[in-house]
Amino acid sequence: MAAAHMLEIPRPRTFLQKMSLRTGAEIITFLQVINKASGVYGLLALLTGAPIDGWQLSMYLYSTVALVTTTFLYKHIRLQSPLESVLLAHLYALDSVINALYTAFFGVAWFYALASHPDDKGGLSPGLKDNAGFTSPKHNVTQVDVIAEPTEGLPSGQSAVAVGQGAADGGAGLGNAVFQSGSIMSISLISAFWALRVYFVFVMLAFARQCLRQHIAANASSAAWYTSNNMQTSANDLAENPFAEGKEEGSGWRGKLGRVMLSGAPKYWLGADEGEDWMRGVGGKFSKKSTQLEQPIGFNERERRRRAGTGPPVPQLKINPELPR
Repeated sequence: MAAAHMLEIPRPRTFLQKMSLRTGAEIITFLQVINKASGVYGLLALLTGAPIDGWQLSMYLYSTVALVTTTFLYKHIRLQSPLESVLLAHLYALDSVINALYTAFFGVAWFYALASHPDDKGGLSPGLKDNAGFTSPKHNVTQVDVIAEPTEGLPSGQSAVAVGQGAADGGAGLGNAVFQSGSIMSISLISAFWALRVYFVFVMLAFARQCLRQHIAANASSAAWYTSNNMQTSANDLAENPFAEGKEEGSGWRGKLGRVMLSGAPKYWLGADEGEDWMRGVGGKFSKKSTQLEQPIGFNERERRRRAGTGPPVPQLKINPELPR
């Protein structure tokens, strides 16, 4: 694979090698709706008096907004609307980045809570400490010995002193918290889910690209950018932008939004693929048209002989009288 191809965005043609991109987009968006529903339950937790810090509140508010937006755009997957499909793909990719940042932040905070020392009173948000207080005990000890001795003047009473025996390792460090068996399993599962999430992003982009190009094929008046099945197009061989100014889809805020979304990677959205042949079945709108009609081989020679009278004789029409009329 060439270096230029390695830098291109992957373009899957099916979902999990079994289903169409449209089915994959519906499944991925449905999972997204279920995931974002947690934001609503997080906001409802405020009514019960649950301690929530600023970071958690911002995540719940964002999840609620993303839930409403994703639910609105879900119906356009079946309609294959070009603008809404591209918008849904961009929002899903942006949501993946935001979720990765939230996951990294809360993951680091959690490991710091696991590795905190007895004297560390701060460094974590109150909400995280309240919800994970068992990881930050007031005294880090492995054993408690009670030493009792008689009290002067009070024969029936005693004074007791609790002496804690320090932990053998002197407190778990950040490395010990990260590399313990439970943490390694959690990190492995999170990494696997995020690898699948990256694949989902490529599927959503590919589906939006498919909807956009089908819309171009059905409505564009001319798009002379496709050369052949085995020829790579250049950066200038692009289809007409359906959201360009002066077009029906390019007016108003919808046109501005469409132009902004396609401007990031115009070759991905509007360029031809190597070996792509679906454009041939759309009435020749994506193939270059010749200005002259092609003539069959030998046509000029036969025409020259006919005009010069040197061609073969014209066959005579013979009527057989024996045949009944």
